[in-house]
Amino acid sequence: MAGASVTSNDAGLSVPDWPTSFGYLVKVPHLVGGVRFEWSHRMVAGSLVVLTLAIAAWTLLVEKRSWLRKLALAALGTVIAQAILGGMTVIFLQPPAVSSAHAAVAQTFFCIAVSIAMFTGPKWVEELPQVELDTRRPSLFTLTLLSIFVLYVQLILGAMFRHKGMSWWPHVVHAAVVAVVLTWTAIRALSLCSKIDAVGKPAMMML
Repeated sequence: MAGASVTSNDAGLSVPDWPTSFGYLVKVPHLVGGVRFEWSHRMVAGSLVVLTLAIAAWTLLVEKRSWLRKLALAALGTVIAQAILGGMTVIFLQPPAVSSAHAAVAQTFFCIAVSIAMFTGPKWVEELPQVELDTRRPSLFTLTLLSIFVLYVQLILGAMFRHKGMSWWPHVVHAAVVAVVLTWTAIRALSLCSKIDAVGKPAMMML
């Protein structure tokens, strides 16, 4: 939301240097015009890096699941990459490709953070639920991966349009593809796993 407010208010270059702000690392500048959006965005980002570092360290210390430890490291690596891309956006004067990558990586980090919260929550169950054998092709697993792919493409197309690197129509046309694939995936999930809340409820929400 903080990053979106920067783009919406055309405030991306209101603070012209990085990683400093008007030559200072910690001094608060005069929060006037676009500076209040850009500098506030940087403070949110800095806080996020600190929180993610704490999550990664905590996970490495107490978590026994190796895949979850790797996911925590992925979160840390992604948020650092996000910060670097944000800096490149300022240094190279907002090239659309870099600005779009900055937006896409932000969403990737957000998804990883949500996943960590879910996997460490009290309702997460490691055992595989008993489900009806999926003999149709493509399988539900394949459809789920396809859904992730088309959504990520849509995210990139939207970011490119928003950052003036592409016309509006690819984003709008691909939205129809996203709608078809997500509907297909949700209906398949409900037909197989409607009695399993961990699958059925998200499928209904997605639909």
